[in-house]
Amino acid sequence: MSAWADSGIVVGVDGCPGGWSVATWDGGELTLERHDRLGGLIGRARDGEVDVVAIDMPMGLLDHDRRKSDGDLRRRLGPRRASLFPPPIRAVLTARDYDEARSRSRAVCGRAPSIQAWNLVPKIRELDDLITPDDQTVVIEAHPELAFAALGDGPRPAAKSTPEGRADRRRLLDARFGTSAVSNALVDRAVPLVDALDSIVLCDLADRVRCGRAEAVGWQRDARGLRATVWV
Repeated sequence: MSAWADSGIVVGVDGCPGGWSVATWDGGELTLERHDRLGGLIGRARDGEVDVVAIDMPMGLLDHDRRKSDGDLRRRLGPRRASLFPPPIRAVLTARDYDEARSRSRAVCGRAPSIQAWNLVPKIRELDDLITPDDQTVVIEAHPELAFAALGDGPRPAAKSTPEGRADRRRLLDARFGTSAVSNALVDRAVPLVDALDSIVLCDLADRVRCGRAEAVGWQRDARGLRATVWV
């Protein structure tokens, strides 16, 4: 198990059906919870109760163009690149339905958001309503497949939707946090297994950010001043 003596509290967050999968690591124990909303967690981060919160959700939505960071990171993911798709432009957040979202996006930038991106809009909007540019010192954007690639020395050979892929990711988490810590966190879990594993690996990314051992990719800012930065 790789841990550090000065470990603080870090949190990994992944979207799950109807809410959020929230994993917390304090340097010795992992906990896993399902949250309906993220307001309380963002408040704890602002108050300094947790050191870093890594969230698998886009922050920094441009008005016209694709974010430069996304194309770079898709190339890094190689066989897993389909797991990272471009987020919608900001105008899409207030669209009433997918047809309106496509129409707005095409009028502004000449392309429509994918259905996967549209399905994330309620969670993107929730996070966008909560955070400010100042929050991005402790509330960061991350991506589980990039975190697993860093933990396992490269993009994972099997997709997480397969038994082989889930077993591979569980093996990496056991090596990082300890088998008993991961097993205890997964007991009586209230979120799907793939979301649980994704939120747990983001604890590793959050800890590397806390320790200054992670890379920030992309420094564009949107109309609100939010950075379109993904940490890997």
